[in-house]
Amino acid sequence: MSADTLALSANALALPADALALSANALALPADALALSANALALQGIAKFNSLRIDQMLYLGIRIK
Repeated sequence: MSADTLALSANALALPADALALSANALALPADALALSANALALQGIAKFNSLRIDQMLYLGIRIK
């Protein structure tokens, strides 16, 4: 076998492993998206709480030092 043929054979053998790794990455994406959604909801809750506190301070005339 020539060097090119051997290199092509090695590349062809590596393709299933690459495909398997891509599949694993693709399966992990929904879990990552779910975690990001949970984080976004938590941040949204914190922002809403902070906004309400600021509104309360402004309403009560409390000065922020």
